[in-house]
Amino acid sequence: MKKIILILILSAFFCCQCEAVFLYKGINIGNVINEEEYPISSDVQPIHNTESETLQAGIENTIEVNLEDCIKLALGNNPRIQSAMQDVFASDARIKQVWSNFFPQFSWQSGYSRIRQLQLSDVFQENLIYNFWVLGQISASQLLYDFGVTQNQATIRKLDNAGYKIMLTGIINDVVYQVKDAYYNLQYALVAEQVAEVNVREYEKFYEQARGFYEVGVKPKIDLTIAEVNLSNSKLTLIQAQHSVNIAMAKLNNVIGIPYYTKYTLSEKLKYDSCDITLNKAIDIAEKSRSEFQLAEIKVEQAKQNVKLVKKSWLPQFITQGQFEVGGRHPDSNYGYTFGAYINFPTVNGMLLKHQLREARSIYSREQSEAIKTKNNIYLEVQNAYYIFDEKKNKIPVAYLGMKQAKENYNLSSGRYKVGVGDPIELKDAQVDYENAQLTYYKILYEYNSARSNLEKSIGRNLCSEEVEIKLKKQKE
Repeated sequence: MKKIILILILSAFFCCQCEAVFLYKGINIGNVINEEEYPISSDVQPIHNTESETLQAGIENTIEVNLEDCIKLALGNNPRIQSAMQDVFASDARIKQVWSNFFPQFSWQSGYSRIRQLQLSDVFQENLIYNFWVLGQISASQLLYDFGVTQNQATIRKLDNAGYKIMLTGIINDVVYQVKDAYYNLQYALVAEQVAEVNVREYEKFYEQARGFYEVGVKPKIDLTIAEVNLSNSKLTLIQAQHSVNIAMAKLNNVIGIPYYTKYTLSEKLKYDSCDITLNKAIDIAEKSRSEFQLAEIKVEQAKQNVKLVKKSWLPQFITQGQFEVGGRHPDSNYGYTFGAYINFPTVNGMLLKHQLREARSIYSREQSEAIKTKNNIYLEVQNAYYIFDEKKNKIPVAYLGMKQAKENYNLSSGRYKVGVGDPIELKDAQVDYENAQLTYYKILYEYNSARSNLEKSIGRNLCSEEVEIKLKKQKE
C-alpha cells in the first residue's frame, strides 16, 4: 500500500513539472507545432563543403554550347570514331601489302660450315674434311605474272577498305544520333528543373498565405500543415530534378568522348521544329544514304571475288631469280652466280580444290541472302522509326492543349485560394495537374526530337538538310 501511494505522489509531481515546462516555453499543444521535434523545412539544409565550393570556383568559366558544338566535339573525341578510323588506315595498308608481290625481293646470307663427306671418306679410306665459307650471298627474285591472282587479292582488299569506310560512316551516323538524343535529354532535364524551381516558389507563396490566414484565424491549422508538406515535397522534387540534370550532362559528355568536361550551359531550349516527310520518301533516302545497303553489296562482291581467286589457285607463277655469292674453302677464295626465269606450278590437290570452290560459292550465295535480309531489316527499321516519329508529332498539339487547360484550372484555384474561398487540397490537385501537364508536354517534345533523330539515323541523312534541298529545287523550278 505504501508503494502505491508513493507512485501516485511521484506521478502527480512529474505532471506538475511538465505543465510548468510547457507553460514556461509557451507551448500550446494541439495548435502550435513543436519546432524542436518538427523543425521548419527551411531550417533543415544539407551541410555544404566550403573547400569543394572553393575548388569549383577555380574551374574555368561556364561556357555556352549548342547542338552543333556537341556534334563537332563528338566527331573529334568519340573513341568509337577514332577506332573506326584506324580500321580504315589498317585496311588501306593491307592493300599495299598485296601489291608488294610485284616488288623485287632481296635476301642476304653469310655462314660457315665444316663438312666431312661420309661416302667419299669411306671409298677413299681417308677422312675428307674441309671448311666451307659463305662470305656473302645475295639473292633476288621478281614476280612477272601470276594470271591475275594478285589482282584478285588486291580487289578483295580494296572492297574490304571500302567496307571499313562505310562502317565508319555508319558509326558516325550512330554517334551523331546518340549526341542528339543525349542533348535533347539534357534540354528536357533542364526544363524539368525550371518547372521544379517555379513550383517551389509557388508553394512558398501558398505557405506564406496559409500562415497568414491561420494567424488571423481565417483558416484552420490543417491548411498550414498541408501547405508546409507541399513545400517540403516540392523541394524534394527540385533536388531530384537537379540530380537528373547532372546525370543527363554526364551522359552527353560520355557520348561526346570528354567525360570530365567542365560544366556548361545550353544556348538552345527544347522546342518543336516542324519536319514533314512521307514514308516513301524516307525509304527512298535510306536506299541511297544508308551505309548498310552499300556494305551488304560490298560483301556480296567480296564473296564473288573470292570465288574467282579460288579458281585461280592452281595456276602457275612466272618468276625471275638471281644469286651472287662469295666464299669457298676460304672466305674470299672464289665466287659464283646464277640467274634465270622459272615457271612455278603449285601443288594441286583436286579434292581440296573442288571443295574449296564449293565453299566459296556457298559463301557467295549466303552473302546474297544476307544482303536481302539486311535490306528488309532496314525497311522495317525505317517504318518503325517513321511511325514513332509521326505518333510523337501528333501528340504535341494535344499535350500543349492539356497544359493550357491545366494552367487555366490552376489559375482559377489559385485565385480562389488567395481570396480565402479556395480549398488547399483543391489547390494542390490543380498545382500537381499543371506540373504533370508541363512535364508531359516537354517530355513529348523531347521524345519528338529524339524520334526525329532516330528517323534521321535510320535513313542515314539529316532531315533538315533534305528539306532545304527540296525547297531550293522548288525555287529553281
